[in-house]
Amino acid sequence: MLYLAEVQKQKGGLLSGGSKTELKLLACQRSDQNWSNVSEETIVAEEASKLNDGALVLVELSPNRQLQRIQEAGRPLVNILQSFSRQVEKFKLKEDEIDSWKQSLMFQVQEINRREIDMEARWEQLQNLEQEVQSLEKNKQEVEKSREQIDRLRAEVERNRHELEGAWEHLRGEQRRLDEIKADSHQGTVFNEDESRRIADLLNRLSNGVGSTGILRKNLNLAFELVEKQQATLNPHWQQLESKRHLAQQQQGEVEQLCQTLSDRQSQLQQKQNYLQEQTTQLQLTKTQLNSKQDFLDLLKAQLSNQEYLYQQTQAFLTMTGNMVLDSQVDVDALQHLPLEELQKIVHDLQNKLEIDSSFVQDQEQELNYKEQAIQEIEKKIRHASGDELRNLASELAEEQDLYQMLNKSLKPQRHNLRKQEQIFKQHQAILLHRQGQSVPHSTGNNAINLESILAQIDTQRQQQSQALQKLESEIQQLIADIESKQGEIEHQTHELESQRQEIKSLEAQLLNLQTTTAECWGKVNLYQEALQPIQDCLDGLRDKLQAVSESVNHVQKSGDSQLQTITQMRQTIKSLIPQLDLLAS
Repeated sequence: MLYLAEVQKQKGGLLSGGSKTELKLLACQRSDQNWSNVSEETIVAEEASKLNDGALVLVELSPNRQLQRIQEAGRPLVNILQSFSRQVEKFKLKEDEIDSWKQSLMFQVQEINRREIDMEARWEQLQNLEQEVQSLEKNKQEVEKSREQIDRLRAEVERNRHELEGAWEHLRGEQRRLDEIKADSHQGTVFNEDESRRIADLLNRLSNGVGSTGILRKNLNLAFELVEKQQATLNPHWQQLESKRHLAQQQQGEVEQLCQTLSDRQSQLQQKQNYLQEQTTQLQLTKTQLNSKQDFLDLLKAQLSNQEYLYQQTQAFLTMTGNMVLDSQVDVDALQHLPLEELQKIVHDLQNKLEIDSSFVQDQEQELNYKEQAIQEIEKKIRHASGDELRNLASELAEEQDLYQMLNKSLKPQRHNLRKQEQIFKQHQAILLHRQGQSVPHSTGNNAINLESILAQIDTQRQQQSQALQKLESEIQQLIADIESKQGEIEHQTHELESQRQEIKSLEAQLLNLQTTTAECWGKVNLYQEALQPIQDCLDGLRDKLQAVSESVNHVQKSGDSQLQTITQMRQTIKSLIPQLDLLAS
């Protein structure tokens, strides 16, 4: 088992001898990421005597508490802490994710509560509507009762009319008999007392029958009042129906306007999506162009490096063979007459100076190679970078290229001076060897001239390719700037598209709610219309029938009045005839 322990060294006393090294166990590893404290326990470990007192180590113990392996805890503790940091970051990410879930659940609960409140409100409206329908049913029943009462009144009016017509027929018969009696009276015929009394009773009955239409008129007026009362009850419902119809028409207009707005927004969204797709395609083309130019840049740099290597090798060959034409020539005659020791000293000084300058130039060349490698590494990173990292790498690449160009430019005169010093040293060395009687290597001038022309051509080509390289790097920088600009624009447009999509979703939800509310409102209007219209039709029919009955009663009343006058006249005539009849009878 693996433990974290602390090295403790105890120095022995004068009698006990040397020091003792112990390990104090601090923590025990339960799993890969789980450590727990242990009780204070120490074990003797002479293997840790080379470690400092207080140092932290990782020890592995066998089940019988024997030390199997010991190592310093510095690097493992760093790894453990790094792993712990990563776990903490993961926990933070999980906590953020849990918080986002909590917020999402909270929003969902709020939406559910809002919908429950909306459903309760709609349920209350439905209950109110049901109560109104029940009230309308009661009114309908009352109207039916009124209709039945009016039918009874109408039947009574018809019955009274038939009775009145029968009485009139009987009256007409009696009048004919009266006319016959008058004729007989002139001829000497007379009534007896019973016949006179029966005629008087008949006239009284006719008078009472004619005057019975007053009760019918009273009942008819009560029926009219009942119909008007029912109409007054229905009028508020008709007004509420018109109000709901107006509200439904207004909501229908809002639905149509919102549909048009949603259609316009969807059309704008489609146009922006097409434009974003075009911009993305242009960005991909620009990236492809950038990759091709970077590949060409690598090829051009490789050629430039090869030419630089060829140029350096040619210079080294010219320096090694001594076949190099210099602007300034050495005074050979003066060196021939110079004392040998002084010439040796000059050659030795030239050699020392050449070695120092050569070492300095080599250091500069090595630094130049390091710069070139750094530029290549940055270019490799640029191929896989994007966003802020791409901008930072592009800036770093431009800075490294400027340093490379400046260092290479400063090395050119130093290389030339070094070659010149090498040539002067070789000429002095050749004169010294000649005066000492040693052999001196020779070379032809034509070869030197040919190598110098080749070296000039290589330098010209190198300069041309260097200019082409700078131009290509400038184009790459411009492409990188264009890519960054297009990426920023695409990100901005993507954000706008997402905002517009959320707005369209909100409009769609609003339209759905409004359509549902409008459909409910139209349903209420249709239900009110279906419930009220039959009752109103029934009331209108009752009113028409009552009006017809009223006209009939008026007609009967007029006929009854004229007939009552006739009966009154007949009664008066009979009363005037009775004394005469009595005289005739006596």
